Amino acid sequence: MEIRPQVEGYLDKILVDEGAFVKKGQVLFIINDRPYREQLNNASANLAAAQANLLSADINVSKLEPLVDGNIISPIQLKTAKANQSGAAAVVAQSKALVQNASINVGYTQVKSPVDGYVGRIPFKAGSLVGLSNPQALTVVSAVKNIYAYFSFSEKDFLRFKDQFAGASLEDKIKQMPLVDLVLADNSLYAEKGKVEIVSGQFDNHTGAISFRASFPNTDGILRSGITGKIRLPQVSNESIAVPMEATFELQDKVFVFVLDSKNVATSTPLSIHGRAGNYYLVDKGLKAGDRIVFAGLDRLKDGAAIQPQLLSLDSIIKANPL
Repeated sequence: MEIRPQVEGYLDKILVDEGAFVKKGQVLFIINDRPYREQLNNASANLAAAQANLLSADINVSKLEPLVDGNIISPIQLKTAKANQSGAAAVVAQSKALVQNASINVGYTQVKSPVDGYVGRIPFKAGSLVGLSNPQALTVVSAVKNIYAYFSFSEKDFLRFKDQFAGASLEDKIKQMPLVDLVLADNSLYAEKGKVEIVSGQFDNHTGAISFRASFPNTDGILRSGITGKIRLPQVSNESIAVPMEATFELQDKVFVFVLDSKNVATSTPLSIHGRAGNYYLVDKGLKAGDRIVFAGLDRLKDGAAIQPQLLSLDSIIKANPL
């Protein structure tokens, strides 16, 4: 979150250092407040004068009312006095607003942190002239209590997501989504799970993707603003076959496996892949339950070759290619 001054002036003090942890409401910078205190004093003096004029107008009205009631003076004089009273009251209200505005400006000379977080780079020094016109912020405070991770779905993935979860609206479907994982840049898994909260309203015309946001608790402050990683979403697929990536090969941007027939003849078969889970492809077309595929030695195998297979147990395959 950018920290910008609300008033112009010279920086008297910088009370924090770059990288420091600050609390919400903590004073970070102090701008010279003398001009603004003089404005406040002047506004307060004008308010006092306006209140005195109003008091005089009130007294004048009080004096004239009984005279009008006794038909001693014309009612016009009382109406004039009441008009002056209303004008004096309006000046008092205006003066109070000016005092309030001046008081706010004095408060703005103490620049406070709006959130708990870590202070970023501070490009200014004590004595620098700062104000609303500065292109640079005084600093940035990165809130770390919760970290938001933004990720995107392609149009195809988004349509599949809409079909996967129940709900009458997109908001209802998001509420049905399970907690997600954050895989950090070093491929380690962040200890806390996150919750998908919002989605942008439209697809990006340039990338053809739509953005989501997941919120992760950051109790220990491990995550920092700007950190990168990958979001891993659990996916339930009852009609897919998990195929170890090690048992596949690519040809012309397509993924193939060698399928054995009843005579142990290998035939290359293209796969339709709709997702990944660890070291496995999730296949919805190209294989069916009970098919035998070649797991190793693909580089020496040719289409139509007969082999003598050695059966591998499922446990040994999973051990070699964990999910």
